[in-house]
This record gives sequence, structure tokens and C-alpha cells, in this order.
Amino acid sequence: MMVMDEITDFFNEHIAPPHKIISVKKQTENEEEVWRGLVEVIEEKEYMKKYANDQMVGLYEVFLDEEGDVTGFARISLRYRSDLEEQA
Repeated sequence: MMVMDEITDFFNEHIAPPHKIISVKKQTENEEEVWRGLVEVIEEKEYMKKYANDQMVGLYEVFLDEEGDVTGFARISLRYRSDLEEQA
């Protein structure tokens, strides 16, 4: 639960409130335990409402170290909220 709280706090402070945390997974990289999360964020909500456009949803990948501190993130996709999610 600590990892999800850290992700939520990071996104609230630096990007936008998370719409949904899709996954959180522990992995081993270079003999260290790290966490990888996928987070959906509603992008520019007020702007999209003002111009009556569908909301945009950004999918972010976020990485945390063994202590649960965010070490990096990247937006990996952007779609209209009404579009179907891409299937991998």
C-alpha cells in the first residue's frame, strides 16, 4: 500500500491527480528490488470541458526504488477517454 500512496502523492504534486492506478509490480533489476506502476491521468480536464471536447487520458509508467521513492516516469500513451484502450 505504501507504493500506491507514494505514486498518488507524486502525481498529485507534480503532474495531475491520478484517475486510476492500473498496476503496481515488483521487479528485480541489477539485483535490486524495484517497483513499476502504470497510472491513468485525466489530462487538462478544465480545458477539454471548456471547449466541449472529450477528456484525454494519459497512461504513465512510473518507477520506484527499494525505499518506495519515485525515480522516474514517462507518459507512454495518450487517448480520448471514450476511445477503447489499446490491447497489447
